[in-house]
Amino acid sequence: MENKHVGYLLLGISALIVIIIFLFNSALKEIVVSTCSMEKFLCPMSKTINQQTYLALGIVGLLIIVGLVLIFAKPSEKIIFKKIREQKKKIDTSELRSEEKKILSLVQENKAIFQSDIIEKTGFGKAKVTRIIDRLEGKGFVERKRRGMTNVVVMKE
Repeated sequence: MENKHVGYLLLGISALIVIIIFLFNSALKEIVVSTCSMEKFLCPMSKTINQQTYLALGIVGLLIIVGLVLIFAKPSEKIIFKKIREQKKKIDTSELRSEEKKILSLVQENKAIFQSDIIEKTGFGKAKVTRIIDRLEGKGFVERKRRGMTNVVVMKE
């Protein structure tokens, strides 16, 4: 439910409560007049009736203020949170050799890995790793990016 609708609902309820308060107040005053033997202003019951009426009207006043704030307040902007999922592409590795699969799995696990780290982790020589990465680049699986004196191998998007 929108804030404006809630505000109008509170104003309507407040109006009903005010009517009930005044009906109840008049009924209590009639009871006081018929039961209290003292004058109207000296009777202790009339004093408490007035206090209760003012208290109830004060509470209704707060309801009215809240209703007006809800009606005239600028609606807040809707904040939309989008969940971004990592979409993992299914890669057909059936045509790849075992060395190519090994290097491709290293790149997939790390997302970005230095070519020198691939050499260390696989135990292959520099030339062999370079040739394997060349083949993987040619097939569109990975991409090599130059970083200073070394290369970073990343998955191609």
